[in-house]
Amino acid sequence: MAVLLAALIGVVAGLRTMMAPAAVSWAAHLGWINLDASPLAFLGYAWTPWILTALAIGELITDQLPSTPSRKVPTQFGGRIVTGALSGAAIGAAAGSLALGAIAGAAGAVAGTLGGATVRAGLARAFGRDWPAALIEDVVAILAAWLIVGAAR
Repeated sequence: MAVLLAALIGVVAGLRTMMAPAAVSWAAHLGWINLDASPLAFLGYAWTPWILTALAIGELITDQLPSTPSRKVPTQFGGRIVTGALSGAAIGAAAGSLALGAIAGAAGAVAGTLGGATVRAGLARAFGRDWPAALIEDVVAILAAWLIVGAAR
C-alpha cells in the first residue's frame, strides 16, 4: 500500500511541484507519518511545513501567469521528479521502504507531469481558455495530496 501511495503522491508532484512535499511535511509534523528515524525527519520539523506551504501557495499563484514555462521543460520536469521522489521516499520511509518509495514517487511524478499536461490542455481547449483548467488542476492536486497523506496514516 505504501508504494502505491508513494506513486500517487508523485503524481501530485507532477501536477504541482511543491504541493506533494508540503502535504507530506504536514503529515510528518502532525504525526500522521513517522519520519523520526529516517534521514527525512526534517520534513516534520516545526518550520518545514510552513516554508513548504508558502512555496506551494507561491506556485499556485505563479502557475496562473502566462509567462510561466511549461512543466515539460527540463528544469520544471526535473523539479517535479525530485519533489515526487522526496515525497514518495517520505511515505515509503514511514512504512520502512525509503528507496522503493522514492522510485515510486519519481515514476508517479513523470506520469503526473505528462498526464497532467495532457488533461489540462484538453480542459483548456474545452473551456476555450486555460484559467478554469488550471483552477481544476489546483483543486485536484490539493485534494489528492491530503487524501493520500491521510491514507498513509
